[in-house]
Amino acid sequence: MAMNRRDFISTAATFAGAGVLSSIFPVTSLLAGTLTAIDDPAININQLRPSLLQDAQYRTSRLGLDPRIWNWHRSVAENPANYYEASLANWPAFGNLSRDQSCEVVVIGGGLLGASTALHLAEAGVDVILVEKDHIGSGASGRNGGQMTPGIARWAAENIQEKFSPDEAKRLWRFASIEAMDLVDELRERYGFECDRKYGHITAAIHPGHMGPLVANADARRQLGDRAVKVIGSHELQEYVRSSIYYGANIDSIGGQVQPLALLRGLIYGFVGLGGQVYDNTKVKGIRQDTNDTIIETEWGIIRANKAVVLGVHGSTDEFISGSSTTVPFFTYVAVTSPLLVDIKELIPSDLPVYDTQLQIDYYRAVRGNRLLFGGQGTGNSWSPRDVNNYLLDRIRTVFPHLEQPELEYSWGGISDLTLNGATDARKSSNSIPVYMVHGWSGHGVAQTVRIGKAISDDLIGHNHDFTMLTCIDHMKIPLGSYLSPMAIPLIKGALGVISTLNPADIVSF
Repeated sequence: MAMNRRDFISTAATFAGAGVLSSIFPVTSLLAGTLTAIDDPAININQLRPSLLQDAQYRTSRLGLDPRIWNWHRSVAENPANYYEASLANWPAFGNLSRDQSCEVVVIGGGLLGASTALHLAEAGVDVILVEKDHIGSGASGRNGGQMTPGIARWAAENIQEKFSPDEAKRLWRFASIEAMDLVDELRERYGFECDRKYGHITAAIHPGHMGPLVANADARRQLGDRAVKVIGSHELQEYVRSSIYYGANIDSIGGQVQPLALLRGLIYGFVGLGGQVYDNTKVKGIRQDTNDTIIETEWGIIRANKAVVLGVHGSTDEFISGSSTTVPFFTYVAVTSPLLVDIKELIPSDLPVYDTQLQIDYYRAVRGNRLLFGGQGTGNSWSPRDVNNYLLDRIRTVFPHLEQPELEYSWGGISDLTLNGATDARKSSNSIPVYMVHGWSGHGVAQTVRIGKAISDDLIGHNHDFTMLTCIDHMKIPLGSYLSPMAIPLIKGALGVISTLNPADIVSF
């Protein structure tokens, strides 16, 4: 039986210091021509449709970055684009807010959550302004591994069964699995953009004892009405991924992968095509209530919202909420190889992304240009490019020892955040003009952010109670969570490592 990771992390942390459319209309007519925001230069809407290149082309990054994270390219030291940005055609900046404005809803944060919420609200006829402090895709939504896995952050099917009634558990699991995946496909088709969407996902057992929990997971999913996962042994697994270090796997037909920056740009493309306004390089300094409006104060002026505010700022929510946080930030890393000397199908014949069960998880997948994307590690402080590259190259050689001279061409760091119970923290304030907030993705939010964005929109327009379902999950507060990270995460990982060594058959993942 798998260890209760959530209870252990809670104890360790304490010791450490603790879219319904309002009308139906043809998309092509909406997404044509030139749109001009007030006081802003004209942006041709067609420039916003994401365009994937045949292979990555080195270029200087046009995305502003949090000073705690970095991009690395093997040839150039100064401000290179990460692989995702380098594999897309150039995209225009929107420009900062140029004067005071008013609208119905302000969305703060231009990641997948903010973009999805804004898009679905715009589909429902709501007047929305989206602001981003850097550039669209600068944060986790343009830097993650691109794996689409079911669940609410780290809550798998068994976790949901433990916390909800049978009917509620089925509803929540469907929300966080098939609905999340299908919504990505629906939006991609509706707005006519590409994001290298592929289907299926492998969870590979790194220890023979891990096959028991994988079987239990598959069984729990069947109890929830989900028959999309099958369990296979080590011999059959060779048909999917040719590595000798695994003892079997779960094959999930509803998971998958995506080019996350292309997906994000596609959502923004759809939003702007519906008349939505976007301002980047516009940092929000504060939020305050007025008599009839909520006032969003930025560096460049104010925006008045008379219906709602949505916080999609991921690891920066502590800047806007009062009291203790419920998350701890951590750093994670991704790299992409140079084009391999062998056909990548010799390594991953199935072309499915892989995610393993070890304590410090490896995840990897094939990407364009016969390259291997490989990610992993979670740290309390930001590692240097040299340390990250050495670590990830060592992991690639461990998984594929027969791969000749793998070399990295791109690597980068990013910031995620985790809750103590492993589930995403969703909140809605009780103000007359509510503030919605979601954070604590724990590195598992590519599809769910899109689905939860729709849930926020549905809640605001009164379509259903999906978002209320998410707010019913209780979360433990973490005093000084952002300050504890450099100390708490090494402590937690060290203790989990000891327990994993003593009980290697238990799945204890970070």
